[in-house]
Amino acid sequence: MTGRAADQVVQAMSQRIRDGSIANGQPIPAERDLMAEFNISRTVAREAVGILSSQGLVVAKPRHRPVVRKPGYDAAMDAASSIVGNLLLQPSGVRNLFDTRILVEGSLVRNAAEHAGKQDIADLKAALAANEAAIDDSDLFYQTDMQFHQVFYQISGNPVWPSVHRAYSTWLEPHWRQMPRLPDRNKANFTAHSAILEAILLRDPDAAEKQLKTHLAEAWEQVRLTFGDI
Repeated sequence: MTGRAADQVVQAMSQRIRDGSIANGQPIPAERDLMAEFNISRTVAREAVGILSSQGLVVAKPRHRPVVRKPGYDAAMDAASSIVGNLLLQPSGVRNLFDTRILVEGSLVRNAAEHAGKQDIADLKAALAANEAAIDDSDLFYQTDMQFHQVFYQISGNPVWPSVHRAYSTWLEPHWRQMPRLPDRNKANFTAHSAILEAILLRDPDAAEKQLKTHLAEAWEQVRLTFGDI
């Protein structure tokens, strides 16, 4: 019965969030108010709030009223973070996730080669220039590396893809942050980025995909040499 009662609260609160009765950034009713309105126990109220949080509809922090978070793709990815974090701890978990990134980015660079507009090309060139300028600063190079790849996720105009890139960056960062970063390795990555952009400028989707996959395969080899099979 507890679960069913909590589901009823979740359904009602979800509807209020969707229709704007509780605006984005506003707190949901206090525990005691939920208890009174729905005639439920404190345990059920807390269970309902936990479900809303797991669905990405509210942000719950200790000693604070849960606050509504407007449903969106970032929220959906954040809601999956705890599950993905556990999956990454399983054998080959990181590799499996990285393989999905290779497939996704392979398609995205093909799209870039076929459809990138003037502003997209300008964004790629600016990101590559920033990447080159950071070769001797490994921490900055890491940031510009991510920013270069991020442009591919923006080119289609589909709002799902930037959220996917943010999720990949967040989920993989704990491992990538521990990678040894040397100027020579940075130069190799910059050269790979340059080759990807050159293929895009030539409007050659096959070459763009090939260069991207070669680049990420080499990146994974560096991960494997650092951490072993993960």
